[in-house]
Amino acid sequence: MADLFTWLISFFILIALIVLVIYQLMCLADLEFDYINPYDSSSRINKVVLPEYIIVGVLCGFYLVTGHWIMSLICAPYLYYNVRFGTTSSSLQRDERRRTRQSQMTFSSVTTAD
Repeated sequence: MADLFTWLISFFILIALIVLVIYQLMCLADLEFDYINPYDSSSRINKVVLPEYIIVGVLCGFYLVTGHWIMSLICAPYLYYNVRFGTTSSSLQRDERRRTRQSQMTFSSVTTAD
């Protein structure tokens, strides 16, 4: 029964992470099609970056506490990337940011499937 609750909690945390990444991809798509300007896009994305970092950190810590070592090791590179390189600066190109968000989306989807 404890494994069921662990799976449900991690499932809902991953769904929240996927929703944040989809929101960021939508903001980048709006920027690409010139619906919004770069300043508004960056401010919208920056509003959800910190919650994304917190969610990934909580998920990785949750896996450590519950003894799911493999899943924790799978989450560690994503957490490292967010801490080390995850800023939304204007020096990054739009395509590079979109590829990064798409890879994060793929990672979250694969992790949800496990």
